[in-house]
Amino acid sequence: MEIDRTGLAEFLRHRRAALQPEDVGLPRGQRRRTGGLRREEVAVLCHMSTDYYARLERARGPQPSGQMIASIAQGLHLNIHERDHLFRLSGHAPPAHGGESEQHIAPGLLRILDRLDDTPAEIVSELGETLRQTTMGVALSGDLTGYHGPARSLGYRWFTDPATRGRYAADDHEYLSRVYTSNLREVVTRRGPQSRAAHLAELLLNESEEFRALWDRHEVGVLPTSGKRILHPEVGLLDLECQTLLDPEQSHVLLVYTAVPGSETHEKLRLLSVISAPLR
Repeated sequence: MEIDRTGLAEFLRHRRAALQPEDVGLPRGQRRRTGGLRREEVAVLCHMSTDYYARLERARGPQPSGQMIASIAQGLHLNIHERDHLFRLSGHAPPAHGGESEQHIAPGLLRILDRLDDTPAEIVSELGETLRQTTMGVALSGDLTGYHGPARSLGYRWFTDPATRGRYAADDHEYLSRVYTSNLREVVTRRGPQSRAAHLAELLLNESEEFRALWDRHEVGVLPTSGKRILHPEVGLLDLECQTLLDPEQSHVLLVYTAVPGSETHEKLRLLSVISAPLR
């Protein structure tokens, strides 16, 4: 496929003009005179330089990589059909839809996340890979989006990285091990023996005696509880409730962590928001 530079540039300009700052979790400011996002705002959302993005809108520069196009599609909050169109304009075949390899978050789910910045929340894949976090989500759990390879999966880290377990109350470890094993078995069955889930299971069978023992039980349907007890290195034990919102088309889940108003944990979250606030 060849890149359609003119079509790509026009599509990007129209999508940028259609977005307002509040649509993507940005402040509007008082001096904004025109509708739509500025190029520099889109560049920040897409994790690229303003100059690079501007050249694309001017039908100039080298052909963007598939990874770059995926980042632009997410930054512009494109739906799955718009994302596929963007890939074709840029000269790339669109990624497969849905399933364990889907990394593109639906814009509706992103809009909800963008409005939760004062609340710990994250969007995860069916393999437990954190795709996006709120600021408070990072304050609660650390930046979970920076892992690579199998370690992107929380279930994999649970059985291979002792530091991961150190963030959870010890009394919950045994049950959480069953939860992660059960979930992985269900994803392997759903996606098949050649899937990424099957590869993760094979790695864990070779690396973790505990996982091997649990895998041999063939347990399925072991669901996580709504209560989460998280040990934070600065504020201590947090008793949280976890609410979930499922996007069935793309197998993503939005996890939102809250505390009972007036509780000790509620006060600790307030303190955590102060500690993690950026310096002005």
